[in-house]
Amino acid sequence: MTYSSNRKIDPLRRPSAALKPDGSENNNDRVEIGPTDLAFNEWAKLGLVPPQLDRMREFRLGRIVEQLHQRGLAGILLFDPLNIRYASDSTNMQLWITHNHARACFVSASGYMVLWDFHNCEHLSEHLPLVKEVRGGASFFYFETGDRTQEHARHFAHDLAALIKQHSGENKRLAIDKIEIAGLRELDELGFQIFDGQEVMELARAIKGEDELNAMRCSIASTEICMKMMQEASIPGVSENDIWSVLHAENIRRGGEWIECRILSSGPRTNPWFQECGPRIVQNGELLALDTDLIGPYGICADISRTWMIGDKKPTQEQKRLYQVAYDHIQYNMQLLKPGMTFEEVTKAGLPLPDEFVAQRYGVMMHGVGLCDEYPSIRYPQDLEGHGYNGVLEPGMCLCVEAYIGEVGGKEGVKLEDQVVITEDGYENLTNYPFEEELLN
Repeated sequence: MTYSSNRKIDPLRRPSAALKPDGSENNNDRVEIGPTDLAFNEWAKLGLVPPQLDRMREFRLGRIVEQLHQRGLAGILLFDPLNIRYASDSTNMQLWITHNHARACFVSASGYMVLWDFHNCEHLSEHLPLVKEVRGGASFFYFETGDRTQEHARHFAHDLAALIKQHSGENKRLAIDKIEIAGLRELDELGFQIFDGQEVMELARAIKGEDELNAMRCSIASTEICMKMMQEASIPGVSENDIWSVLHAENIRRGGEWIECRILSSGPRTNPWFQECGPRIVQNGELLALDTDLIGPYGICADISRTWMIGDKKPTQEQKRLYQVAYDHIQYNMQLLKPGMTFEEVTKAGLPLPDEFVAQRYGVMMHGVGLCDEYPSIRYPQDLEGHGYNGVLEPGMCLCVEAYIGEVGGKEGVKLEDQVVITEDGYENLTNYPFEEELLN
């Protein structure tokens, strides 16, 4: 059954209670998720400025509308929960919605925003004045609608068509990021021209404003505090899962949200890369390597990789060699970065990997980051022809510069990664977590 909630909220409305440092309501019973007092206090001690959420939301909506105007589109229909988050800052069961598309968001070229939410969840967006209506009826996947899927898809398509006509007239040029087949077929029947909404959203999300960068600095700072606690817990005799659980728990304590992967491994499990943490007991003198892939406060990704020693044994010369190559690789490639460089120029200017590490190279030299891993992907020279694409670095783009160093058949491997933002004249490294001096000497 479809419901609709039309809300006219003054964008300048302020609650009667005091505000938190990010402008959100200081109400212990509020619906809105966000950082905890622990996080705000830690950020204050570090001299960090939280984002102003109203301003950040306006900036993001403006980025989407700009992309729509450039393409002459009536609007964009979003099902990807991260795109919905970017457009509306509304959250609801993010991971569940990733594989059960029960939410949708439409943004018109004029900036009018409608959210279709899960059953009886309209209250979750009451604090968001940019969301002008909340409706229901975006579920048309088999688990939810069974043999009535086409019927529900048709109902949604007609609901959307009426909305587009109201706000965009006869323009039937519609961008969509992801949609169930049944919904796409129904929109085709109604005569809509469908365009790639992933391109629209990735390019909108690529440039971060001042408040998004402040949110990223805060998310990274919280993650680095969690990482220090992880490193302190990395003692011989505990399991990889024991160590990883510290990151997860401490992220949640600070108002962080979830973690994309479980990539932490120790000793021989560090080579080859991408092994996720498990019950293995870590041993004295081994390397432990991890990639946070963490969605922290404000839904902002902190994607940092580090490798450190377990216990009190001195590192071997081979462990030092692996670490030094990884460190030199990301430091050299980072210092290249400046606005105006093409992605191909970055690839070709990058520090070549020693031959023995090429076969197990990481999938990218660097990649964009925001609410998660995002556009662009900048490839190694070996992958340029098959996977490289055009693009130019711009101020406000955030990138993760990374390397995995491990030989085929090698005993161990090293993963390192820093998160940076492109500035008007170069880059700023947003990462502050230290490297291991004993592995660099």
